[in-house]
Amino acid sequence: MAELLIPLFMVGVSVAALSQKQDVYSALLDGGRDGLRILLSIVPALVMLLAAVHMLRASGAINALSALLAPLFRLFGIPPETAPLVLIRPISGSAALAVGTDLITAYGPDSQIGRTAAVMLGSTETTFYTISVYFGANRIRKTRYAIPAALVADFTGFLVAAWTVRLFMG
Repeated sequence: MAELLIPLFMVGVSVAALSQKQDVYSALLDGGRDGLRILLSIVPALVMLLAAVHMLRASGAINALSALLAPLFRLFGIPPETAPLVLIRPISGSAALAVGTDLITAYGPDSQIGRTAAVMLGSTETTFYTISVYFGANRIRKTRYAIPAALVADFTGFLVAAWTVRLFMG
């Protein structure tokens, strides 16, 4: 049934538009044109983010920063082994998924670190990616408080994920 949902929705919208004597084909072309325009406006930011993540991982900066922040993570009750995930997640979802996969492979899916990584991946956002897409699509150049507020929310998600895993899964 689920595989029929999108085709049925498209047929329903088309029938509704045709019953109101609207030009469906022109509307689809206009939507496609707008989509391409938005894509062209956000691609530079996305390329920059992907390049930055690759450079940080390849240079070893993430590992060095993780080692530096380990005592602070312990103080907050976050497993220090999850530091690379905490540092990468706000920048790139795919890189964070790779780091999470590495953690789960190394420590096991039922370990505290594996569970914490899984909960962190599910309860935080790719802040810079999301902001670059939405703000870029709307041509907003000054993010004002959006980035600090989103990073505080991410940190809260990381913290609560670690505490929740420790509380409920020992």
